[in-house]
Amino acid sequence: MSITIDAIFAQDRENPSTERSLPWEESRNGLVVDLEPKPHWASDMLVFKLTTREYCTYTDWSENGPAARFFHHIDTTGDAVMMKARAMIARETADGLWR
Repeated sequence: MSITIDAIFAQDRENPSTERSLPWEESRNGLVVDLEPKPHWASDMLVFKLTTREYCTYTDWSENGPAARFFHHIDTTGDAVMMKARAMIARETADGLWR
């Protein structure tokens, strides 16, 4: 039996935020964002607004929520971050890398 994409995301969410390998969604005061796990070389994670091309650091988001200082990003929204991760997992499950 193969595992579903949603199950993979659910298992990843069981880890502490600093140990997650897949993005996840958070919301505060009506603002929905996707958090992108940090690569091994990064000092902080990035937080992308769900539908607009803006981001901030996780430290700023965790301290200030919607009042965090968001910056323009040329081509990425939180939705794009999540869709990219889901597509990657779909390819990996099709290749038999998840069971």
